[in-house]
Amino acid sequence: MAWLHNLIKQQQLLKALAIAGLMLPALTASVHVGEAQTSAQTAPVSGIDGTWQGTLHAGKDLRTVLKISKAPDGSLRSVFYSIDQGGQPIPVKATTFTSGELNLHVDAIDGVFVGKMSPDNSTITGEWRQGEKPLPLILVRATADTAWNIPEPPPKIPPMDPKADPSFEVATIKLGEPNSPGKNFGGPPGKFQTRNTTLNDLLMFAYQIQIKQIIGAPGWAESEKFDIIAKQDTPGQATEAQTRAMMQKLLVARFGLKFHMDKKELPAYVLSVAKGGPKLEKSEGDPNTPSAFFFRQLGNLTFRNITMEGFSKWMQTVLDRPVVNHTDLQGRFDGKLKWNPDETQFAVFGVKVTPSDAPDAPPDLYKAIQEQIGLRLDAGKPNVDVMVVDHVEKPSEN
Repeated sequence: MAWLHNLIKQQQLLKALAIAGLMLPALTASVHVGEAQTSAQTAPVSGIDGTWQGTLHAGKDLRTVLKISKAPDGSLRSVFYSIDQGGQPIPVKATTFTSGELNLHVDAIDGVFVGKMSPDNSTITGEWRQGEKPLPLILVRATADTAWNIPEPPPKIPPMDPKADPSFEVATIKLGEPNSPGKNFGGPPGKFQTRNTTLNDLLMFAYQIQIKQIIGAPGWAESEKFDIIAKQDTPGQATEAQTRAMMQKLLVARFGLKFHMDKKELPAYVLSVAKGGPKLEKSEGDPNTPSAFFFRQLGNLTFRNITMEGFSKWMQTVLDRPVVNHTDLQGRFDGKLKWNPDETQFAVFGVKVTPSDAPDAPPDLYKAIQEQIGLRLDAGKPNVDVMVVDHVEKPSEN
């Protein structure tokens, strides 16, 4: 369920989850000073192409490898690896080497590296930035004798049949710890797990609604927490829609959920195209692959392969009211959005936000979304879909 890992990554930065690697196999913004392996080169080597490696510290040592090659037209291509987090290759979107300076843009993990090559062409000393704080990083040119072995990546799970209608064949539900912080959605392929999730959290996830769109739920729907471990009955990597459908079935079977949908005027945000048009990059990815929506830190958003309807649904998970898509933009998009969050945002995760008063702080969300991606978020009171809960009950623990 790769698309779920994006939410997990977001919640980790909200102190809500613990997740490792790249569900994107990512080097997180908490990576510390890089230390390079040092070894004597038997002979000077010119040019930037080749294999480079160094060690990063992120609570434990993480060996990183960069492979640079030249294309027939002379342009550079790079692939990045974090070999202690698996053998998955992480593509580098842009690689340039001019006047002895190497620049890398690793969009998949929102990383940037800028470094200077030494006069003997054996090391590159620079800074890695993945988040706000730049971190020193030294890369050493590897030889056949010193190059680290890159492990085979884990086998790729084939997608589930798009016509399949899966269910959770086994599901264990237990009461969570009342005072335990954080929430967790995710799990390896074939399984789905939650930790410290309320019924309202599950409804929001399963039906892609904001908490204010839930009407008539009992008080315990917001206060009691549940841990769920479920196993799907159909092999393959479930799509986002298939995973939500499985959770919907579980809510009916185990929580006795009965509801009907209605329309109601509610305070909401209306997402539309700003004057001057959108500044979004059309996604080049397979439209059938999962979308991505994740935060490197509060207010530092990366999204990929996402529709505007999907963007709206995800944005309302961090805002204090529903978001209604009025952009009329078709297709899927990639982009980044960086803003200075305020106290009305990320509350659903139990995070209290204090806006930064630093002079170089980014703008607030409403200004940032216009300037950076050419959209608008305007407060209004449109007719919004609401879920009216007719019946629900606490589940048995097994």
